[in-house]
Amino acid sequence: MEFKINDNLFGINVAKVREIMMSAPVTPMPLTHPSVEGVFKPRDLVITVFDLPKYLYGEKQGHGDKDLFIITYFNKMYIAFRVTSVEGIYRISWSDLQKPDKTLSGGQEGIATGIVQINGSIVTILDFEKIVSEVSPSASIQVNDINKLGQREKNNLPIIIAEDSIVLSRMILESLTKAGFTNLNKFDNGQEAWEFIEALQDSPNLNEKVSLVITDIEMPKMDGHRLTKLIKSNTKLKNIPVIIFSSMINDELYRKGKQLGADEQISKPEISELVGVIDTLLGKSRKK
Repeated sequence: MEFKINDNLFGINVAKVREIMMSAPVTPMPLTHPSVEGVFKPRDLVITVFDLPKYLYGEKQGHGDKDLFIITYFNKMYIAFRVTSVEGIYRISWSDLQKPDKTLSGGQEGIATGIVQINGSIVTILDFEKIVSEVSPSASIQVNDINKLGQREKNNLPIIIAEDSIVLSRMILESLTKAGFTNLNKFDNGQEAWEFIEALQDSPNLNEKVSLVITDIEMPKMDGHRLTKLIKSNTKLKNIPVIIFSSMINDELYRKGKQLGADEQISKPEISELVGVIDTLLGKSRKK
């Protein structure tokens, strides 16, 4: 879905969007991030409102009478993002989504997960998970939750991770390393992960090269569902366990992941649950 902040075009995966509504009065809350306007209550649900123009441009922007709230649901929570306008919904292929180069983020934690051209205009796909983790750290992956798992043995089985968000990649890698997994190979999208895995399909000891795959759903070039399908429909690779780890796990996408052959599907930010599932699947794969 394409929307505007002032005169600039941005995008969000429509699967994250639950509703679009006119902006409404917001009740400010104390001790919150400067980009959090407060809360409002449409019907029976209290929703936090993020001032997206302020977050993106660093100063308070004037709120217009025609501003909209994009009501989203991901990471198991509802959030409203203030925008200037919604321009439309477009169907694009993940292969059309280009990875932003390092000049847009200084090689660090940029807020764009992809760039796409729509009707001749450049649209920046925002990393909403990164935005939420920065504004509300408690709503993101909690690396310290790994401490609750107690002392763990080291595990050197090779794990492939496909995740485009820079900040979430760092958190996942840090969490899994803390949990004792020492052989982690991270890729920025499904295409890069697939090329690596496909090149190994004729290896005599495949399990020693790829023991398990963890993939996000939304990624440029190739999404996690496509990656899962390619692995599970390949006779040489189909026994590799695949975990979909995404903020977008809802009933519909869960059914799709299951149809494609995903072994497990876990909603972000449940990192402790992910570790437990990895333990189980790696144990099963060793017995095959």
